[in-house]
Amino acid sequence: MANYNKVILVGNLTRDPELRRLPSDTSVVDFGLAVNRKWRSADGQQREDVCFIDCCAFGKQADTIKQYCSKGKQLLVEGRLHLDRWDGKDGQKHSKHKIMVENFQFVGAPAGAGQGAAPGAGGGQYQRPAPAQAPYQAQQPQSQAGADEPAPPSMEEPPPGGDDIPF
Repeated sequence: MANYNKVILVGNLTRDPELRRLPSDTSVVDFGLAVNRKWRSADGQQREDVCFIDCCAFGKQADTIKQYCSKGKQLLVEGRLHLDRWDGKDGQKHSKHKIMVENFQFVGAPAGAGQGAAPGAGGGQYQRPAPAQAPYQAQQPQSQAGADEPAPPSMEEPPPGGDDIPF
């Protein structure tokens, strides 16, 4: 039987990341993520649920998260579910699930956006740059009906590698 352990979450950091080093000098960062879920109940009331998840990242990713993330920052985390088990000081056995981060992406506006940030840096409206070359226009066959009637659109596709994306 095949096994698959993959988790993808988008949420906000619940605390500043805590960096530590292993004896092998590998960086390890621990942080919490709050993931919100909104839904409408049967009686029509708007409801919200929050799930708090502990996460752990290693190496260069740990250093990057520590450097650029802080409490409240939105982050997309991709990783695997891991069960931590330990014995407490009172002799009781404890366990907790956490996400071992394999990949992540910054989400949302960059720090300082909307506070005099440079255009295109997340603040203000995005303006698409002018294309470097004229957009591709397929040659249209001449209409047989007459010169006043527009020719039907061509079914040709633009050449591969064109940068003019319509969205």
